[in-house]
Amino acid sequence: MNKSSLSTTALTVLRVIAGFLFAAHGWQKFNEFTIAGTQASFAQMGVPGASAVAPVIATLELVGGIALIIGLLTRVFAALLAVDMLGALFLVHAPAGVFVANGGYELVLIFAGAALALALAGAGKLSADNALFGRQGSKLRVLA
Repeated sequence: MNKSSLSTTALTVLRVIAGFLFAAHGWQKFNEFTIAGTQASFAQMGVPGASAVAPVIATLELVGGIALIIGLLTRVFAALLAVDMLGALFLVHAPAGVFVANGGYELVLIFAGAALALALAGAGKLSADNALFGRQGSKLRVLA
């Protein structure tokens, strides 16, 4: 494999796995915890505006995760998901230390890192972004 093929494969693997996990967390907030439960949980954790923030975050994680999987508007959704995870890190998890078993930030930090990497690198060649916006001269090429 040449460097271009490896980069394409690496971005696709990162995008699909991160997208799946983000979507799973969004789905969980809607279906397992429910939005009302997520709002209550966010409020208990001290998240400002928990009633308004919870459905926005659940939707972002579900829709954004699906968008990452297919590689659609990857840079936009990845940037929003990185901000989401940094918010979780600083608002909730940082005081508990590193390890997730203690409520720590290791999971949200790796999610933030994955999302930030995709926001910076883009979706790669095997993506809806590349199919839609990857043409030379496209004004939306920056999305691909």
